[in-house]
Amino acid sequence: MSRFACPPLLHGPWTRALWSPLLRAGAFGALRGGHPGYPALGVTVPVPTPGELGLALERLSGTGTHVTLLCPPALARTAPDLLRAATRAGHEIAGDGLTRGAGEVALLQTVAGQQVTAWRLRPPERSGAALRTLAAWDIHPLPPALPAPEPGGTAEVSPADLRVRLDDWRARGYRPVPVRELPGLRTATPADLAQHVYMRLVEDRFSAQSHLVDLTQRADGVMRIAPLDHAPPPLPFPPRTPTAELHLHSPRVVGLAARSPLTAYRAYARSWGDVARALQTRPELAQAQVIFGVTLLFGPLEKAGFTVVELPPLQARWYGLGFRLLRLAYGTARPPSEGLPKMAWMTREAFLARHGGTGTESGTGPGD
Repeated sequence: MSRFACPPLLHGPWTRALWSPLLRAGAFGALRGGHPGYPALGVTVPVPTPGELGLALERLSGTGTHVTLLCPPALARTAPDLLRAATRAGHEIAGDGLTRGAGEVALLQTVAGQQVTAWRLRPPERSGAALRTLAAWDIHPLPPALPAPEPGGTAEVSPADLRVRLDDWRARGYRPVPVRELPGLRTATPADLAQHVYMRLVEDRFSAQSHLVDLTQRADGVMRIAPLDHAPPPLPFPPRTPTAELHLHSPRVVGLAARSPLTAYRAYARSWGDVARALQTRPELAQAQVIFGVTLLFGPLEKAGFTVVELPPLQARWYGLGFRLLRLAYGTARPPSEGLPKMAWMTREAFLARHGGTGTESGTGPGD
């Protein structure tokens, strides 16, 4: 069966909920996104009317930024001059919404003066017929826009909000680009669907239950931190001592390490400033007296001033199994260090004395 084929049982209206997981797994050549180790962010701008297309071009003029404009086929008839202007300005034209057939696709490409290689179909618009029409033209369904920016991901913004959002993303170290220019853009695979399910069922649930504070607003921020009302062993403190547990943003760490170990280490070091600011400004962390983490990356923690201690053997093996599963889920089998994980800790006072003045300006991100 072709990768564009649609099984007969997937034509009924009750199957609409199945399209999302199928596309996440790469059905009909659906795109997955770019490499998570680079700060590029694919920006899509829906322009359903000539007025909104004109506003988008006006807001983008002089910014030096190119984006992906989501254009319904009707614009080829109602705003041909604006479509040609968008192409001359260097923007990507992607389709948006239902199409009545190959003729509309051909007209959009002809008027825009560029090949349309990506298309957005909202869930109610997805059907085997619509996806087969696009696949016949080698047009790929776009990856879903993310609720918050992620390196290698896509973000959607209205024409009216373009300037503000672009300035904010750049200040956080992102590089806004058309989707087609994302480094490592590729077709999704079933492994991507499995990773998505893991993140929703395991990572998101753990984050909610642990009240994790996300410190990854910058493009290369890799830290998260959870407030605890106790000091777990083997920390050498009374059991009721308030603490804060460090966690890594696993997909980013894997992506940065795959790009370059030095890039990953620099992002790791920059993130100490994020932790210091959180300790000083977040009410839920105000009582924490100790910062600790259980990790295989205890070498960089020692360099950052942490004290490293051995875990009890059974606990170390249990954590080691969890880290192996994480590496499999995020696509790397290579451990970041040899041996079993260890615990690293530092008192709040010592941490702030060492890292409280760390210069991590919001615009400092990973270079290209």
